[in-house]
Amino acid sequence: MIAVSCTIIAKNEADRIARAINSVRGLVDEVVVVDSGSTDGTRALAESLGARVVHNDWVGYGPQKRFAEDCARHDVIFNLDADEWLSDSLREEMRGLLSAPTLAASAYKMRVTIVYPRRETPAPFADSTVCLRLYDKRVARFSESLAHDNVPETSDCVMLNGRILHKSFRNLADVVRKELTYFELQKQEKRKGRLGMMLRLPIEFPWQFFKYYILARHCFGGLYGFAAANVIAFMRFMRLVILLGW
Repeated sequence: MIAVSCTIIAKNEADRIARAINSVRGLVDEVVVVDSGSTDGTRALAESLGARVVHNDWVGYGPQKRFAEDCARHDVIFNLDADEWLSDSLREEMRGLLSAPTLAASAYKMRVTIVYPRRETPAPFADSTVCLRLYDKRVARFSESLAHDNVPETSDCVMLNGRILHKSFRNLADVVRKELTYFELQKQEKRKGRLGMMLRLPIEFPWQFFKYYILARHCFGGLYGFAAANVIAFMRFMRLVILLGW
């Protein structure tokens, strides 16, 4: 099989990282976990599962993932977050892809689908984002952005059919904590004009609620989906408040 390094950044993920590591077992040649100071046993757990753990103080999402790329022994990278795992269909698809002598393309993207806390499968019609996760680091790499971790799409990028499953928050209070962290990083990089953000304030919450509850299909998640859409919409409103420095 093609030699692949799986990179994961983590801090205090002992309750979730085992599933991420186990989901790539047999597909990749190494798992590199870049830990930024866990105190809950994340490092020891990852090492017990065969991962190579490297410490790096937190430097922002993009730079931290670029550091993980530099630590990888192989040029082909599969990036996974500690709160994600591969669906069975994606595992089989990747197994066939990586069994070839070389990758047919320099990069591959796939859907990342939200799974609510205390559930093991996505809600009906659950929201997904498309992310580039498997790539040759000689051709593509993570951006330098502190707040946004993405790999720019290559000209020959291929879309896979299987999905990554993602428990992006442990509970709704976790949404608030995570979003506040993102917003403070975005504040360091903000480029948007103050006038535009101020004009958006009156409509930001209702628009974001409509966007997440209807367009992102949290309406199919029952009462929890309704609560989640409200919390996310309110935090998008708070994003403007924080970026304005209020």
